[in-house]
Amino acid sequence: MAKQNWKAGNMLYPLPAVLVSMQDEKGKNNIITIAWTGTICTNPPMVYISVRPERYSYPVLEKTKEFVINLTTEDMVHATDYCGVTSGKNVDKFKETKLTPFPSKYVQAPSIKESPVNIECRVKEIIKLGSHDMFLAEVLGVTIEDTYLDKDNRFNLDFSNPITYSHGKYYALGKNLGKFGYSIKK
Repeated sequence: MAKQNWKAGNMLYPLPAVLVSMQDEKGKNNIITIAWTGTICTNPPMVYISVRPERYSYPVLEKTKEFVINLTTEDMVHATDYCGVTSGKNVDKFKETKLTPFPSKYVQAPSIKESPVNIECRVKEIIKLGSHDMFLAEVLGVTIEDTYLDKDNRFNLDFSNPITYSHGKYYALGKNLGKFGYSIKK
């Protein structure tokens, strides 16, 4: 097996494909698709999203300093793609995708009802990095769809058929290969 050296670049894939919902100061809702997102701290719970400054959503996030990360599913893949290639400047993405906004508990930004998990966030810091700026945010609350609770009343995201993004394509998650710690369990 041969290997090649390439120029520096982002090859950390697959990534979650999430819908980030927000509301501007005038009450207009918008959705942006984000693949550059993740967990940065457990206690306090913190996440990040990275957004290009030229995106329509950027000044909304910068001014309101709040958003909701909505996990996506196979049923939402068309909406996920649409919200990533269409500007909220010209289109009501909730209307066009037939996604349903519903009130969040801790932020003004709406959550997306069709999403199995809604993570309400408040921006703590914006780090200017280059092509994208990172919005570091504290998680204020999480809402889950209770149909994804298993027989033991534990949340099981696998039931929702979550999707990922890799090199310009969306993928369904595959089979379970093991549980955390299985390699040392006796």
